[in-house]
Amino acid sequence: MRPTGRLHLGHLHGVLKNWVELQHQYKCFFFVADWHALTTHYEETATIEDNIWEMVIDWLAAGVNPNDATLFIQSRVPEHAELHLLLSMVTPLSWLERVPSYKDQQNKLQGRDLATYGFLGYPLLQSADILIYKPMFVPVGEDQVAHVELTREVARRFNHLFGKEPDFEEKAESAIRKMGKKDAKSYKDLRRNYQEKGDGEALEKARILLETQQNITLGDKERLFGYLEGQGKILLLEPQPLLTKASKMPGLDGQKMSKSYNNTIALREAPDNITKKLRTMPTDPARVRRTDAGNPEKCPVWQMHQVYSNEDIKSWVQSGCCSASIGCLDCKQPVIDAVLHELAPIRERAKMYQESPDIVKGVIAEGCEEARKEAVETLNEVRQAMGLLYR
Repeated sequence: MRPTGRLHLGHLHGVLKNWVELQHQYKCFFFVADWHALTTHYEETATIEDNIWEMVIDWLAAGVNPNDATLFIQSRVPEHAELHLLLSMVTPLSWLERVPSYKDQQNKLQGRDLATYGFLGYPLLQSADILIYKPMFVPVGEDQVAHVELTREVARRFNHLFGKEPDFEEKAESAIRKMGKKDAKSYKDLRRNYQEKGDGEALEKARILLETQQNITLGDKERLFGYLEGQGKILLLEPQPLLTKASKMPGLDGQKMSKSYNNTIALREAPDNITKKLRTMPTDPARVRRTDAGNPEKCPVWQMHQVYSNEDIKSWVQSGCCSASIGCLDCKQPVIDAVLHELAPIRERAKMYQESPDIVKGVIAEGCEEARKEAVETLNEVRQAMGLLYR
């Protein structure tokens, strides 16, 4: 996530709640993308540091747990930059120019000078951010799937160029024997079914089988991933997009909640401010007077009810609005109560971290150290494959 400062309800419902769930299902890496902030706002660096710590506090307050996930700052793991550089040597320029967001962002941010390599190359930096941890999945929204596909193409090209090694098949067969008779037979059968019959289910089962192996090294595991698909050693794994549910969190004006629209409620917003913002939300313009009937489908407050209200309350709103038996302030009150209830514990936890900044910095320091261990291991393999690990 780019360091934009304090987060709002859109971040909570669109990203953070998903992160909190994922950290209990997978080994997760969540990082502050401070270099990415420079790709579009390179002339605005004065606020980056404060924004970083404010954002991390919101992560922790929302329930992202450093005991369950690794939290770090991108620029504190310089291996990201080196892998980005090495990947840039083999990535065709046309691949970057065709990324959908390249033209889209240029159109949206016409007031900024985006004719820089940093902006053109940021999807490749994203690829390096991902590939250096060899993940199976990347949690993204639908608008980011193209970036994951670019990452897969870059990994595939890199493996094709540098994944060949002497005696590859002999090393792969040796690794199979280390799996034990039962698993070795299963692997061979699944490999045969995939290569001879194109059985995609067999390929997926074989991948899962390899992931659970305890008797082989990481290098052997990557070798067998490649052997499975008839390739060389898999140096960089091709990740899959793990689609997240689209956020249904509307802004105060019915548009997407965004700081650029000035329609947000911050996670640490004062209760009085939250109440005032929600009470003054626009409603169905047809309801000029209290006695005028309205249509919830034309009201931004109804979108809030879709997020926060149960079926009984939504039924009460539908009936009351259409018959003018309830006023707009009556309709807004359940939303106000629900938002205040949701944010109260987050605000309390954030206060604790605000008062103990050393705890926050300690979490990040430990996370950076853990991330670097993984990144260095991958980068050494990349250097060796490219003939750059000089002795």
